[in-house]
Amino acid sequence: MKFRILIADDERNIREGLGEYFRMEGYETILAADGSEAIAYADQGDIDLVISDLKMGQTGGMDVLKHISSRYPSIPVIMLTGHGTVEDAVSAMRDGAYDFITKPVNMEHLLLLTKRALDRKVLAQRNQELLQEIESNKKISSIIGRSPAIKQIFELLKKVAPTKANVLITGESGVGKELVADALHNLSNRSDKPFIKVHCAALAESLLESELFGHEKGSFTGAAGRKKGRFELANEGTLFLDEIGEINPSVQIKILRVLQERRYERVGGEQTLETDVRIIAATNRDLKEEINKGSFREDLYYRLNVVNIHVPPLRERKEDIAILANAFLQEFARENSKTIEGLEAKAKASLYAYAWPGNIRELRNCMESAVVLSSNNIITLEDLPPNVRGAGDSSSIKLPLGISMNEAEKILIAETLAANSGNKSRTAEILGIGRKTLYQKILDYGIELENSPQAE
Repeated sequence: MKFRILIADDERNIREGLGEYFRMEGYETILAADGSEAIAYADQGDIDLVISDLKMGQTGGMDVLKHISSRYPSIPVIMLTGHGTVEDAVSAMRDGAYDFITKPVNMEHLLLLTKRALDRKVLAQRNQELLQEIESNKKISSIIGRSPAIKQIFELLKKVAPTKANVLITGESGVGKELVADALHNLSNRSDKPFIKVHCAALAESLLESELFGHEKGSFTGAAGRKKGRFELANEGTLFLDEIGEINPSVQIKILRVLQERRYERVGGEQTLETDVRIIAATNRDLKEEINKGSFREDLYYRLNVVNIHVPPLRERKEDIAILANAFLQEFARENSKTIEGLEAKAKASLYAYAWPGNIRELRNCMESAVVLSSNNIITLEDLPPNVRGAGDSSSIKLPLGISMNEAEKILIAETLAANSGNKSRTAEILGIGRKTLYQKILDYGIELENSPQAE
């Protein structure tokens, strides 16, 4: 990175001499003949540091310092002063100057101060970026996982959330689509505005339109008064339409109009209302297939699907099973006033072997059941539901009689690696050993690793 330094001094020789010196040291320089010119350059932006003479006629160095400190506090200012104005320089330090140096200028000392000031500025910027990253991670901490698929979703969330783009979240039931919607809102510029959720499949067709758009008194039987709809309640915020594939064609048309015109009417009303709302929709259906069937409008699909976030099923991201299971175990252990330290190796192997048709929701229920039924501080195979326990049976290993312990261990490690596509982290977890220990045993036994992208 090449830093740009603004140098302000009304003495031409000093100004140009400093400029030439810093250019030779690899910096870009901008030269200003007085304080007014320096302030004008600073307002144009892209300045990393200012070196300014204290005395420069009508608009002096103190004016430059006050302007920079108030408007651009991250830009360090080094003041140059004559011997008779040291007290003024100390006053400048109190007003926010990084440091001061007396004339005649010791160039090596000035260069050292410059490097320190820029280093501190870069460090402050990195700390700020780190704080922002930590804050962003807090807002998506409800999404648990470390698989490549989940990491990709994290990156996509951070890119998409600050925009106004509508988002369609797709995936099977139970994969955590609502958590993704929560994260999108929390990371957005609308996070302090309403976040309204509508489960479209849970409402009867006759009620969904009223729920979304509101209704006027007497508009239908039972409409005893005016009711605000979810679009109205979510104004300036986010509206999450869960299971959007379940809505009927007549409501689809009205949602399309809102997306196109930002306008709608309450049921039974004549007043046209305007709304500023971001739409996040989710579905477990293949909407393209629904379009081919004629049950979902193609134009609405493209309005909703500006950005698609697909959440893969748990069986396609088995790296996340252990971390999810442990998180659920601790949650339910606290709820039930128990101490649970984790899962035994056989129980872990069964979790990995099971297909999880109900995805994360099913895993969560499984861990709650295991905590309730367990009488130990370790979840055993017997604590798991029968269908999950049975999944491990098909992945058993047969060892011939008469082999040595070392040979048995080699077979166990090799078979477990093969069952997990060469993923060493997952294998180490299942076997209950550290990764370094596993690596050493692989080398000692000469086990050939599967050439798989999941192996690392």
